Amino acid sequence: MTAPSIAPADAELLRLETAMTAIAANLVDLDDNPARKDLDKTKLTGRTAAAWADATDALTQLWDGYRMLTDVIAEARALRDQRKLNDTDRTAFVYRVLGKSITLSTTTVPLAQRGLLGAGQVHTTCTPAELLSAMEAAFQTAASVATQAGEVWQRLLPAAADATGAVDNVRVLIRLHGGNQTTIDEADRRLGTFTRTLATDPLGVDERELNTVRDLVARADAERTSVAELKEALTQRLADAHALLNELAEAQHAAEAAWESAAERFREQDLIVVRGSDLRPDLAAVDALAAAGQWALISPRLAGWTRHARERIGALREAATRNGGMLAARNELRGRLDAYRAKALRLGLGEDTELTPLADTARTELYTAPCDLDAARAAVNAYQDALTATIARNGR
Repeated sequence: MTAPSIAPADAELLRLETAMTAIAANLVDLDDNPARKDLDKTKLTGRTAAAWADATDALTQLWDGYRMLTDVIAEARALRDQRKLNDTDRTAFVYRVLGKSITLSTTTVPLAQRGLLGAGQVHTTCTPAELLSAMEAAFQTAASVATQAGEVWQRLLPAAADATGAVDNVRVLIRLHGGNQTTIDEADRRLGTFTRTLATDPLGVDERELNTVRDLVARADAERTSVAELKEALTQRLADAHALLNELAEAQHAAEAAWESAAERFREQDLIVVRGSDLRPDLAAVDALAAAGQWALISPRLAGWTRHARERIGALREAATRNGGMLAARNELRGRLDAYRAKALRLGLGEDTELTPLADTARTELYTAPCDLDAARAAVNAYQDALTATIARNGR
């Protein structure tokens, strides 16, 4: 019997090998996904528990399929890479790539259910292409649950935290200035239920409940405070915001100074640049609301502005520290190089044919702009190590 053509099998093997590279990367990304890890360690309930159970089964199928597909591809490639293929080898190669060469499961048939000529075991098999298709479906199942749950957590956990802060703030104000506890207690109860559900069943949480909590908090705040009290509190918060604006300007100035001291001396990709819109107009808009007596509209806007300002200040200070530190690091490396060069000269190694090129390389890295600090540090270390080795070798 004539052996089948191997051209279709060659093309399919190449497709499978290419697919395995993408599969490996995607499986690792899915395994490292923060939401997937959180789902694994959380005692889930409701819709999320059911969906993640299916996704976990899909993940098991994915890894099992990856192992089986890897094995059959390796076997096929080993056959194909032989110098000469006889008809038997060709047939085996084509079968592994295009035939039902993968055994998914083996089931033992009870003796009472067998006929005299019946098989004792039933094997479920598929082609590599069929397994790859099943793996794609399993990946979509697992990835969709992880990404959907992660998106809900990422979006609603901060919102729930903000609502908790709002509830606590209004409760404190009621305790200090008096007021009706009923509305804020209802908000607290609903928020507790929402938060517990969000933690264990993100796919089953009803976001509208959080809006209800916000409405209750707003009503409780309106019930417990007078315009005068609200104005007093927000006036202080506005003053704090303007003080924060001054801090922001100082942090911006320090970051710009650090950047200017490092610019052109170091590679652009090594410098941190903090970008963002100007926050002054937003605070000016809050000031305008205060001037118009619209105090009820100020609190959420001012809270958001304050959070953004603090985040920007933190980023600017980090950039100033990083960019400013680069110049100090370069100067420290220059000092180290000079010290080791002086040591080499004292020991009569100033013209050493091995050490001199290393010293020249380190000097070039340190005194060429823009400076690559990593390369410069490596060059100084290389010169230091070579000098130390030379001294030890010479017994000095």
